[in-house]
Parts: sequence; C-alpha cells; structure tokens
Amino acid sequence: MKYSITLILSLLCSMAIAQSVTFKALRFDEDYSKSDQMEGNNWYHRFKFNPITSDGSAYLSFGGEVRSQYFYYKDQNWGESPPDHDGFILSRALFHADLHFGKYIRTFVQVQSSLSNGELAPPSPVNQNPLDLHQAFIDVQFPLEKNTALTLRLGRQELLYGSQRLVSVRDAPNNRQAFDGAKVIYNSKLVSFDGFYTNYVAARPGIFDDKPTADTRFWGGYAVFKDVPLVKHLDLYYLGLKKRLAMFDDGKGREVRHSIGARLWNTGEKWQYDLEGVYQFGKFGSGSISAYTISSNIAYTFKSLTLRPQAGVKAEVISGDKHYDDGRLSTFNPLFPRGGYFGLAALIGPSNLFDMHPYVQISLSQHLTLTEDYDVFWRLNQNDGLYAISGKLLYSGKNGFSRYIGGQLGTTLEYNPTNFLYMRAELTWFDSGKYLKEAGPGKDILMTGLTITYKF
Repeated sequence: MKYSITLILSLLCSMAIAQSVTFKALRFDEDYSKSDQMEGNNWYHRFKFNPITSDGSAYLSFGGEVRSQYFYYKDQNWGESPPDHDGFILSRALFHADLHFGKYIRTFVQVQSSLSNGELAPPSPVNQNPLDLHQAFIDVQFPLEKNTALTLRLGRQELLYGSQRLVSVRDAPNNRQAFDGAKVIYNSKLVSFDGFYTNYVAARPGIFDDKPTADTRFWGGYAVFKDVPLVKHLDLYYLGLKKRLAMFDDGKGREVRHSIGARLWNTGEKWQYDLEGVYQFGKFGSGSISAYTISSNIAYTFKSLTLRPQAGVKAEVISGDKHYDDGRLSTFNPLFPRGGYFGLAALIGPSNLFDMHPYVQISLSQHLTLTEDYDVFWRLNQNDGLYAISGKLLYSGKNGFSRYIGGQLGTTLEYNPTNFLYMRAELTWFDSGKYLKEAGPGKDILMTGLTITYKF
C-alpha cells in the first residue's frame, strides 16, 4: 500500500503534461510513434516516446499502472467464512517497456506485482503474486498493402476478445492472467482476425516463478467484421480448451471442449446492444459435452435529457447439467472470463444460471457516473450446482431443490477526472434465496469496495 501511494503522488504532475494520452485495455496496443500526440518536448513526452535512431523509426516507450483497493465483506461466502471486522487491501503495480525496431519488429515486456494485506485466509494466487514476468513477446510484422497488416506474435501475452465473457485479461481481480504461445494477427479496414495456440500461465506464490502449464491448453480463432449491413458489427469465433483435470458437480476428469460462437454488437449514441450465443461440445472423461449460453445486453441513452440517463437490461441463459452420471455433461464452461462478471463483489460465476439484470446509469457530471443495478439469479437446472467465476463448485445441486439463488443490488459511483486517474466506490447487497439457505448458511452478503487506479 505504501509503495502505491508514493508512486501515485510522484506521478500526479504528469496529468497536466499530456492530457491527450489515451490508455488502452491492452497496453501493448498503444502507439506513440507519432510524436505530435503530446504537446511540447517534456519529460513525460520522452517517457512515452524516446527515439533511439535519428529518424525516430526505432524508439522505446514506458508505461504502467498502480492500483489499490479496499474491500469489506459482511457474511462473506454467505456466512461460510469467519467474520472479518476490518476488511482487506489489495494492491497491484504493472510496469512495461515497449521497444520498436523500425516498422516491422518490436518487443514488449511487462512485470506485475500483486499483493494482499489483511485477508483472514491465505490469499489465493488471484490476489497475491509478489513479482513476476507478466508479458514478454516479440512481434514480427509483414509488409502488406495499405491499411492491411499481418503480425506474428511469439511469447507470453494477454488475450482479450469481444465482450470478455469467455476470454479476458481478468482486470477486476488483483492479478491479471496471461498465456504463453503464438498468435497470428490480421487487420484490414473491414476485418480483423486472430489465430492463437497457447498454454495458460499459472500464478505461483514466489518471485519470477510463474510458468506455463501443459495441464491447461487454449487455442482458437476470433474474427471481427466491421460495418456489416443492419447489424453493424459481427464477431465469429472458435475456442478450444484442454484440461488434464476439470471438476464439475457431475464429477471430475479430462476435458477437451470446443466452443463456437457469434456476437452482434453496436455502440451507437442512443441504442447500444450486445447479443451473443455460444455452443460447446467435446469430451469429458469417458462422456460427451453439450452446453450453451445465450446472452443479451440492450440499452438506450437519453441524450437530450439532463444527466444523460441510460437504461438497459441484461439477460443470460447459461446451461447446467441435466442428469447426474448419464455420460453427458451440459455444464457451460466460461473458459477465462472477466473477473467481475456480475459486479465487483464477484460472488457467482456464469455456469448453470438464468439471470435478469436491469440497470440505470446517470452522468452526474462530465467525470462522475452513478449506476444502479439489480441482478436476479436462478439455477437453470436442479441437477447441477452453483459455481464461482473460477469454475470452482460452491454448492452441489444435491444439497437443495430450489432454483432461486437470490438477488443482488448494486450501487456504483465512478469518478474519472483525467485519463490517468480513476476512482470507484461500490456497495453490493446480496439477498440470499431459498437455494442458498438449503445448501449452506444462506446469510445475506454486504460488500463495500473502494478502488483508485493511476495509469501512466
């Protein structure tokens, strides 16, 4: 916590230097080769664009992020965990160096430090990973016609696709996730495509000891079609997963799972929509896999009204297993989803669910946004349990008959005064339903979260 505050204070002066800088979710996507992005020849300008050749074709760029979060849970895990009267603090620091050797070769290296302070239980690798090499890859770009690029990427890298329902950097938790492998990237004016083959990088408790594991292999292809008539944007993809040992309510065994999906989306000024469907098939142990999900997020922004309110509703149908020991697994596997799938409290994962999620967002000022949402959850199938975002089984379907899990009321206040600084306060109340009272203590959960993030 101390190093986070010190670094934030030491870098605050850069806000007034380069307000035009826009940070990306994937920091390696940032391009500072055009030096006119920032005014003046100041230290921060040279920090982001430091030429090492006279013509500036080869240059070095630095950047990073410092984030601190405070969490307090009342009746964490619905009363399963011991009471914590003080809460706990999570801190994360990321720093990267990006070296470009002309137009066609670049290397990107990023280190990550994630620390937990005050948790009663030993922190998981998702919350604590003291210091490790998070990304290290080389890009080789092949010259093609104008507005078209083909790149080969080799090494440790983050993956992020679409709505992040299935493939995410896992930014909400303390430790972002990465993969070791190869990726081919094609970009043109109307189509972009990624093909990749990787092993998951497992976080370990030591320093510089994270390593890829052949126990979890991940591959696939993801295409985005732009300016499609009627639907605007269309994503089509295939994702493959192999795990040496996977565990579900129906048992455990070797899993080879294939996911094929389509997504229609648009981010218009008034109407916004995100519609997605995924079907999964493959082998689990000696049996087969047949699972699916259908999700929607439709919203409308009232631009002409004061506070520019946005009203929307999300809904998801996510399959669960229908019968125990029938040789057919129907539990949907969300693969590598975003950590705060149903809010920062991250209580429930997207398997064996039906949920309805209305929400309202208002702009209190140019930089201050208030969001109110209420999410209601049911188990889709009685013969399957309740899962965490990690895929861990929280409660078996054998422990209760009710489908109703509960309702989650959330209030979020976000303050984003500059591109550098982001602050968030969140209050979540989970009203436990009949199934949670059948399967466990079933106490209501109250979560308070405070986040401050500084990017540079």
